[in-house]
Amino acid sequence: MAAPTGQSYRTVARGPWRRRRWKEALSPRSWEPESSECSAPGRCWDAVYERELQAFQEFGDSGEIWFGEESMTRLIRWMEKCNIPLDASVLDIGTGNGIFLVELAKLGYSDITGIDYCPLAIQLSGRIIEKEGFSNIIKLQVEDFLHPSTELSGFHVCIDKGTFDAISLNPDGAPEKKQQYVQSLCRALHDQGFFLITSCNWTKKELLEEFGEGFEMVEELPTPTFTFAGRSGNSVTALVFQKK
Repeated sequence: MAAPTGQSYRTVARGPWRRRRWKEALSPRSWEPESSECSAPGRCWDAVYERELQAFQEFGDSGEIWFGEESMTRLIRWMEKCNIPLDASVLDIGTGNGIFLVELAKLGYSDITGIDYCPLAIQLSGRIIEKEGFSNIIKLQVEDFLHPSTELSGFHVCIDKGTFDAISLNPDGAPEKKQQYVQSLCRALHDQGFFLITSCNWTKKELLEEFGEGFEMVEELPTPTFTFAGRSGNSVTALVFQKK
């Protein structure tokens, strides 16, 4: 299948340095900047999406795609290969600008939901989705996935591209928040439902440890590789889990 079509999207920097740069971005030091807009992690994301929203309003720029367009293609190929029905309920955890939801809607998926705990992200994704003509198909809501609403349940597919990374690298109670994430995921997923996670910070082994209880890994998706100091590795990890 060809890469997702449509407008040209920006992609974030990729490569073996991504893990280090993400950790720097989410480190306590990064929340002690010269300006006050990033004095807390939530306010950092507010500042990011405030700029993204302004760029969209002024220039029609939809913003960045975490992990690049190939990350969307990778997930969509898996969904097509496994014949995920077009009426399956899909949840994008930490949807950001909602571009992945737009691509799913273009393929005919009709029950798709995006959540983000940042209201400005939902505002941005709503405007992008409206521009693309899918407001009647895609549902959006402001949600803290660590404290989800009761109706956030019964999804056949849940997708995460970077949200677990951000949560697990938060220096404020990360172990407890990772446990909360797994518990929320168990509630959100339908029995035998699939969880597709893309991470630039955790290896396959580490993700298996985090999601080993209640989930079974069914596939590791191919991702870009790099070589450094004579050793090879993957710049990101992409795994598919199924709820037991």
